[in-house]
Amino acid sequence: FDSFHMTLGVISCLIVTFFSGDLLFPGAKITDLIHLGFRIAAYIPWLLYQIILANFHILYLVFHPKMMELIDPSIIRFQSSLRDELSLVLFANSITLTPGTITVYVSVDGDFQVHSIDKKSGEPLPGEMETRIINTFKED
Repeated sequence: FDSFHMTLGVISCLIVTFFSGDLLFPGAKITDLIHLGFRIAAYIPWLLYQIILANFHILYLVFHPKMMELIDPSIIRFQSSLRDELSLVLFANSITLTPGTITVYVSVDGDFQVHSIDKKSGEPLPGEMETRIINTFKED
C-alpha cells in the first residue's frame, strides 16, 4: 500500500472507466459521469452515518433484557418512485447495508420487499434514503 502502487491503481481505474464507461452508461457524457460520481460520493457519508445509527439500534436490541419481545420481524412492501436501474440497485444495496434490514426483492418497476428485524428498523422506508438517491441521480 505505498503511494506508487496506489497511484497506479487509481490511474488504471480511470483508464478502464474512460474506455468502458459507455457500457454502463450508454450515451452519457464524461462530465455527467464525473458529476454523478461526486453526488454519489456526497451520499456515502450520510449512508455511513445511518449505518452507525442502525448498528447502535441493533446493539440495543441484542443486549436488552426483553430482546425476544422487542424483535418483531416482518416483510415491508412498498413502491419506490425510482426508475433508473442503477438508482434502484443503489437503493436496494443501501437498505441491505443498514443493519436490521435486508432487501429481499426489487423489481424494475420499483416494487420492493424488505425484511425488517423490528418495526423501528423498517419505519423510515422508503423515506429520506429514497429522497437522497432521487437527488443523487436527479430523478423526478
